[in-house]
Parts: sequence; structure tokens; C-alpha cells
Amino acid sequence: MLGAIACFALGSALGGASKSMTMLIVARTLQGAGSGGINSLTQIILSDLVTLEERGKYNGLFGMTWAISGGLGPVIGGALARHTIWRWLFYLNLPLSGICLGLILIFLQVPTPGGTVVEKLKRIDWIGNVLVISATTGLAIALSWGGVVYPWTSARVLAPLCISAALLVAWLVYESYFAAIPAIPLVANRTTFSGYIQIGLSAYIISNLVYYLPVYYRACKDASPIGSGVDLLGLSFSTAPVSIITGVSIAVTKRYRPQIWMSWCLTLIGLGLISTIDENTSRAKSIGFQILAGTGIGIMYSAAYFPVLAPLPVTQNAYALSGYVFIRTLFQVWGVTIGGAILQNELQNNLPQSILSSPLLLPGESVAYTIIPLIPSLPQPEKDAVRHAFAQSLIVLWRVLIAISGVGLLISSLMKPVPLHAREDENWAMAEKTKTEDTSATSSESSLAA
Repeated sequence: MLGAIACFALGSALGGASKSMTMLIVARTLQGAGSGGINSLTQIILSDLVTLEERGKYNGLFGMTWAISGGLGPVIGGALARHTIWRWLFYLNLPLSGICLGLILIFLQVPTPGGTVVEKLKRIDWIGNVLVISATTGLAIALSWGGVVYPWTSARVLAPLCISAALLVAWLVYESYFAAIPAIPLVANRTTFSGYIQIGLSAYIISNLVYYLPVYYRACKDASPIGSGVDLLGLSFSTAPVSIITGVSIAVTKRYRPQIWMSWCLTLIGLGLISTIDENTSRAKSIGFQILAGTGIGIMYSAAYFPVLAPLPVTQNAYALSGYVFIRTLFQVWGVTIGGAILQNELQNNLPQSILSSPLLLPGESVAYTIIPLIPSLPQPEKDAVRHAFAQSLIVLWRVLIAISGVGLLISSLMKPVPLHAREDENWAMAEKTKTEDTSATSSESSLAA
């Protein structure tokens, strides 16, 4: 954990000090590697300290922190972007990383795995990681270019798409038959499989809402960067209390399937309502629709964890949770990329030709993010035409999310009512607990001797 936070802090420092795009990309890579480690290790540490039966309320707290940070991030980021001090988007992470390092050094006491550094490095699935990272990168490039930079039929788009598909197949085969310790152990039971797919689909949905609802408010409502973040608070803060309530309900009832089914139903209804908003819809109504969708997603973020782990022995917690976090992160990347491709291609069809042929739009640049700052100053009726184009393009994106929610609801039917196990992995139980037990044993021996 210390290494992950240090890597995240180093990437943040380099990002803030970047002098070129290459340096910024390297910094973001380091930051992402650290962030991935933090996300995985926090879940693994929790699983080592608390039994699955008791873990609901703690996992709810995790969901609450995600919701609060997701709500504050766009507002703070918008404020810094508006005042052209974007470097502080990176520098702000440094004191936070320092606080986390201090808390870990003081309070976190967990057993350290044995073995040398070389032995631990040999346990990493290097081939599997290279295959899946290459496939994901190629897919993101193809979807970003398709229909915007190059035609979908262009070799520059088709080649990375086909190569990515082949690499994904190769990765699945390698993980299934050749990897000694797979990066993501492929599971045979349908409940764990369902949990993996559901967290991936919900991550895909939330990433689209977080990225593209602000686009709606900026393009259709003339909101500032800060204002668009404030308009998103309905989505972010509706998930916080729901995450805690869901976690507590699972801890009390020892069930998770009813909560998950309710989650998908609320998400479907919320997205259905969001798909009705246009450039003339009131802010109050659009934010109310966000709250309904956010409630459904908040339930899922706390509950999808349980079908993944319930059918598996506790000794597989670390592997299962690393796969859980990986799939959630992977689908977030795909969500932003595919959502951007849908928006860009729809804008190409819906925007007035006078805007598309404007010299302000350079080849290869994002149509959406180039036009948005210009909308408030456009003359009428061109301004209303552009606002309408954005609203109609986003409706297509919301409808795709509705379809994905429907798939999630269908996938949830695969879950079996597996009970939550009530024991910890003895190899990684809390060090403090072990000390307490040793002390008790010593006291007992002393009493017997007396």
C-alpha cells in the first residue's frame, strides 16, 4: 500500500510539473498505476480484516467515500480549470497522499507476505497483463478515432479494432490454460461471474453519467465548469447515503440479491427519465432524474461485491478482488471511450453544417469540447440549433445506457442465493487480533500455573 500511494504521489507531482504532453502522459501513467494499486489493496485489506458476513457496513463506507469524492471532484476541478491553474489538479493530491501515508504507518498493522522481492515479482502475471493492457489500449484508440479522426472503414480504425479483439482472445486463452497465477482467475461458478459482469456494467454506466451529464449542462444550459459540477451533485450525493444503507441491510439480512435487483430497476427507471431531457428541460427535473439513477447505482456499488466473493473460499479473496477492481476500472475506461465515440459521431450528424465547416474546428480535434466554450457567444438561431444537436446526440447515449442496464438486470438472474461466509483467511487475519489471542492464551496459561 505504501508503494502504491508513493507511486500515485510521484505521478501527481510529475503531472503538476509537466512541461510537455509526453511528460504529462508518463505522469498520468504513474498516477494510474498507483491509483489501481490503492483501489485493489483497500478492498483486499478490508477482506482480510472483516468477514464477508460483517463486511456490508464497511463496504457501504467505501461507497460513501467514492460518492463524496465523485461529487466534490468535478466542482473543484471545474474551479481550477476555469482559473487556468490546472496544475493544482495534480498538486492537491500530494498533501492528501501524505496524510494517507501517515495514517497507514500509524494504524495499519497487517501481516507481510514472506519471500524475497524477486520471488514476489515472479508471481506477477506479466504476460497476461501485457496482453490485456495492449488490447484495451488498442480498443480505446480505435473508438476514439472512429468517425471523428478517420472513417470507421479506415484501416487506421479497423486495424487496432481487429488486433485488440485478437489480443483479448489470446488473453482469455492464456489466463485459462497457461498462466500459473492468473491476473484475473476465470471462475466457473455463475454467481461470481454474474457479480463481475454486473460491477463492470454499472461502472460503465456511472462513468458515462459522470463524464457526459456535465457536457449536457455546459452545452445545453450554458453552465460554467464549476456550475456543471454543481449540477452533478444530485447524482453523486444520492449514492452516498444509499451505499451505507445498502451495506447495513446486507449485514443485517445476510442477503444481497434483493438489493441488486432493486438497484437495476431504479437505474433503468432513472436512465429512462434522463433520456427524456432535452435543451429545454428544467434543471430541477434533470437533477431529480439523476437522484433516481444515482440511488440505483449506489446500491449496486455496495452490493455487487458480495456475489463475487460469496461462492469462493476466503483464501481466494485477494485474487477475486483484484479481478473485481480490474473489471470495474476497465469498464470505466471503455465507458468514457465508447460514450465519447457515440457523442462525437452523433454530433457529426446533428450539428449544423456551418459549425462543422468552421475554421475553428481543426481536423482530429474533439468536436464536442471544441464547440462547448463557443456556444454562449453564438448568434441565434445557430445557438439553439447547436444546443438541440447536443441534446439529441446525448439522448442516443442515454438510450445505450438503458440497454446496458437491461443486460445487467438479465445477468443478475444468474445469481444463486449463496450464503455469506463468516470466517477470515487465517493467513492474513488482523495482526492486532492475533496479538490479543496470544495475550489471552498467555493469561490462561499463567492462571493454570498459579
